[in-house]
Amino acid sequence: MSAQSKITQWRNVGRFCARRVDDYGELFRIEPAETKTRVLHEVIALVALAVGALFTLSFLCIAIIASAWGAPYFLIVVWGVAATWLVVTIAAFFVLRAQRPGQSFQTLQRELQRDVESVKEAIK
Repeated sequence: MSAQSKITQWRNVGRFCARRVDDYGELFRIEPAETKTRVLHEVIALVALAVGALFTLSFLCIAIIASAWGAPYFLIVVWGVAATWLVVTIAAFFVLRAQRPGQSFQTLQRELQRDVESVKEAIK
């Protein structure tokens, strides 16, 4: 390859990158709004689920304990309910730790990766 063709090739790559900067800026403005909306919907749904589940499970536990009231196995039932909640809490902790964090700016990352691949192909 001659020096002139290398310069032309790099000039084309430079123009390509310069045109894409505007697109990146637009994606960078759009991505936070989309991420905010998605996270807000997820948080609202999780809060509603958590509140509903906690009330349901609380009343279920109260019903189990009340059913055993006055029975010879009352203390066993109370400690069984407490132990069950401890196991559920520990399991939830490990499930939470095992989850991957959410990915922000996925569209922008994909576009940047595609453009890097395009530039690599153009330079070959």
